[in-house]
Amino acid sequence: MSLFAARTSHLRTRNGHDHHRVTYVELFYDLVFVFAVTQLSHGLLAHLTPVGALQTAILMIAVWWAWIDTAWITNWLDPEKLAVRLFLFLLMLGGLVLSATIPKAFEGRAVVFVAAYVAMQAARDLFMLWALRSHDHGNFLNFVRIGLWHAVDAVFWIAGCFVDGNERMTLWAMAVGIETLGPMCGFFVPGFGRSTTSDWAVEGGHMAERCGLFIIIALGESVLITGATFADLTWTSDVVAALVVSFAGSVALWTVYFNIGAERASKQIASSADPGRLARSGYTYIHIIIIAGVIVTAVGDELVLHHPGGHTELGTVAVVLGGPALYLIGNSLFKRLSAPYFPLSHHAGIVMLFLLLFIFPFVSPLTLSACSTVILIVVAVWEWLSLRSREDTAS
Repeated sequence: MSLFAARTSHLRTRNGHDHHRVTYVELFYDLVFVFAVTQLSHGLLAHLTPVGALQTAILMIAVWWAWIDTAWITNWLDPEKLAVRLFLFLLMLGGLVLSATIPKAFEGRAVVFVAAYVAMQAARDLFMLWALRSHDHGNFLNFVRIGLWHAVDAVFWIAGCFVDGNERMTLWAMAVGIETLGPMCGFFVPGFGRSTTSDWAVEGGHMAERCGLFIIIALGESVLITGATFADLTWTSDVVAALVVSFAGSVALWTVYFNIGAERASKQIASSADPGRLARSGYTYIHIIIIAGVIVTAVGDELVLHHPGGHTELGTVAVVLGGPALYLIGNSLFKRLSAPYFPLSHHAGIVMLFLLLFIFPFVSPLTLSACSTVILIVVAVWEWLSLRSREDTAS
């Protein structure tokens, strides 16, 4: 092992169109982000205001980049190699610290949050430079560019630690903005040029499976929160009904993503001539919206469990309707990548959720949540029947 470059290759061996399955160590790494998603949900629940929503969005995007950047490198690196595996464990530790600081990241734990995040990003870039230098010159240059972009956004993360309130939020929003713009711009650096999606030799099937499993993590977190909340409450008829509605909603969310979109997109990216472009658009970016929808929906479920009856507050309306709307928007954009049209069922569902805004002053939180869940079920069934009809016609 060389200090500046790996002597032996730590890259995956490509096998034509067959993709590597997600390894156990990758799944183990992802467990840290169950905790992160839980922390984000609890943070939004505790600060259900426009400012609290914006702060949660900034933190959620940071968590997403911490995860998706690792998903990208394990698409190239072989997790069965000892050095790669040990490095993933190190990133897990950083992710655990990062997740633990989320509730107070805008308060007393800003320095620890930033230290964990910046260290994870810098360590990942340096490890990739070490692994790629003697074995993949093109991707090595990609990570030179990526590392320079991360160095720039680190300045804003660190600067935010020395101010408070809106100034911190502004600086950190600029940091995640730079992080988000990087792939769109091909990580352009004067003198080093830009990366193109054709340079990103992504294994599409592996990326699709990895992101699908992250959706499972987010949905599983919402089920865990629902179960834990229900266990601590008095089991009245309204609370039991809220549990049933929440569970039905989670099943509907799973169906909307996995019944059609996930497998179709996996086949599309695996056979694409430019899988890097699809991976960047569909998995790196659009999945942020889908995950946000799951997190916001989980907050809505918890609010309804605690207060199923009575007047419906605006904050409750925002999460009960906003979560499913975000989820359908994200899925619509995602499915459009592997189809010549946007799914009509999803757009109809978004319109129906919007129409519920006119009835919320007259219904309880439980009723509003039940209506939202029925809409998700209608969308899932509509899409399934539409697909069956096209398959029958084709045959």
